[in-house]
Amino acid sequence: MNVIYSEHYNFNLGLLKYLHPFDGIKFKTIHTALNSNSRVNFIEPPEPVSMETIDSFLSSMMRKKIRDAVFVFRALEVPRIPLISFSFLDKKILLPMRWGVAGTMLGAKQALEKGGVYWNVSGGYHHAMQQNMEGFCIYNDIGISHQQLLQDKLLSPEDKILIIDTDAHHGNGNAYTFMENKQVTLLDIYNAGIYPTSGYTRDRVDISVPLRPGTDGPTYLQRYAQALEQLEDDYRLAFVVAGTDTLLSDKLGGLCLSIDDVAEREKITLRALTRRAIPTVVLGGG
Repeated sequence: MNVIYSEHYNFNLGLLKYLHPFDGIKFKTIHTALNSNSRVNFIEPPEPVSMETIDSFLSSMMRKKIRDAVFVFRALEVPRIPLISFSFLDKKILLPMRWGVAGTMLGAKQALEKGGVYWNVSGGYHHAMQQNMEGFCIYNDIGISHQQLLQDKLLSPEDKILIIDTDAHHGNGNAYTFMENKQVTLLDIYNAGIYPTSGYTRDRVDISVPLRPGTDGPTYLQRYAQALEQLEDDYRLAFVVAGTDTLLSDKLGGLCLSIDDVAEREKITLRALTRRAIPTVVLGGG
């Protein structure tokens, strides 16, 4: 397994760690757990994605908002702290996210060039879009990566792309980003009773699996396996947002999966994509 990791992924949230349940050092924890496994091949992005690349993806208004502490605090879902400057937020939170975007771009390029599966332990910022940032997601790494792959001629506009989202929350940012692009197929399995509840973006999903709050593991896995059977075989590249906020222990996801259920979910995902020989980059998500 090819795993993409950088020590720069980890967030030093400071006081903010008391205001949001996000685990800023989970990436290091994953690396430590896998580091002794000889079957894991770690690769690292050489540098964070540039602001020039990000700006080329964003609307003109968003280029200003992502440089404004007021809007960044709002997207991070924490109260504004006057003593914390934008430069602090940029260094401690936004820069690690830009490293995460770079990891997604690296995984996508490697998957296209070499085939197989590349797992970026960061990324999966599926609530961000060209015109907005929310839900602790500042940069839409899938959208930015897709745009860059087109510019680098590694993809053509006619290539079919698949996005599978198994995070507990609906991927409204990805749905909005690819709202008019019918070459992109969206499969989204999510808790229908929690944020985000935008009907406009939910309607964009091609293979939609809305679940009731409190859905258990067996039900989730059965519904998900049925959804995967609807996939076609000719996707040029797949992105998978593999959030573990579906776990019963998660404070926000509202679903009741066990660790074994999540592990089985990933096996089901990889079997479905490997059987179809689709190059794949898997992302951390929530």
